[in-house]
Amino acid sequence: MDVNYKPRRGAPPHHFVDTEWLGLRTEEVLEPHIPIVDAHHHLWDRRPVSLYLLPEILQDINESGHLVRGTIFAECTSMYRADGDPATACIGQVEFANGIGAMSASGVYGPIRVCAGIVGKVDLTQGAGAAEVLSACVARAPDRFRGIRQMAAWDASPEVSTLARPPERNLLEHPQFRAGFKALAPLDLSFDAWVYHPQLAQLLALVDAFPDTRIVVNHMGGRAGLGPYASRKDEVFAEWASSIRRLAERDNVFMKIGGIGMRLPGFDFMDRDLPPTSEELAQAFRPGFEVCVEAFGPSRCIFESNFPVDKACCSYRVMWNTFKRLAAGFSESEKASLFAGTAVHVYRLPESLGQAA
Repeated sequence: MDVNYKPRRGAPPHHFVDTEWLGLRTEEVLEPHIPIVDAHHHLWDRRPVSLYLLPEILQDINESGHLVRGTIFAECTSMYRADGDPATACIGQVEFANGIGAMSASGVYGPIRVCAGIVGKVDLTQGAGAAEVLSACVARAPDRFRGIRQMAAWDASPEVSTLARPPERNLLEHPQFRAGFKALAPLDLSFDAWVYHPQLAQLLALVDAFPDTRIVVNHMGGRAGLGPYASRKDEVFAEWASSIRRLAERDNVFMKIGGIGMRLPGFDFMDRDLPPTSEELAQAFRPGFEVCVEAFGPSRCIFESNFPVDKACCSYRVMWNTFKRLAAGFSESEKASLFAGTAVHVYRLPESLGQAA
């Protein structure tokens, strides 16, 4: 059995991949000379449902034809320790990703530096105790561990809220969470924020409470077009755009441009007979992209694949072709920021990853 087989198109969870369906769409690689740092992807072994480890991501990258120089692993509750204190189980994920990074850095698997940066997870609701676990993560991967993501995405609608382990409703406001959050800046660690658009006001309050902590908004701020939001998309877009502009006024906040292969925005690309082209995806996501880049500027925006989740919608080649179409009107220096430079800066990666090999 193909462990990446999607048993029926449209079936939850959204990250099931139908490789035969994806193979029905081919297109030429756009601007293959642009260096890319993929700022957000996952690795896991969830057989028989999904397998995505070093061979799988390298295959996607190598077959894409894009010049990916390095990647950043993002927390996905993968490879936690099975034994010992549950509070430190998350250290296992950092050790796992650091091992992948070391394998990649050996050069045995080619020039791409997978897991050059690691965004792990530490439960900040441990309060002051989170500092010890964060320090342990730094000690396990000092050259790669750059921050954490504690997913806060919650919504009353089950169509929107699809996390296997839903967080507390108002996690970002939790006093113990904030007590743990204090430990990030002294360790020069960032926080990746995954919320749905109605929660952006809570995120803004967190940003204002911690102006010295780098905060990276995931997936363009989680604008939802499903469930109760499907019938009022124009109103939702206006509310989301207003929140994005307010967040952009804070210079410690950065924006990840991606998540375009998820069902969340309310598009039906995964249910069509043919996968979408990069032109179709660019047209669909251009309004949101323009709001983000106009608000934050290219120097604070980062393209991300969100693979293998977004592989449910399109191939790696089509994904990055989409981003290149979205960025077509920008200068070479602005493209350099969007595709690699901002990621290198925010996650403190080697400067060489933002340059052609």
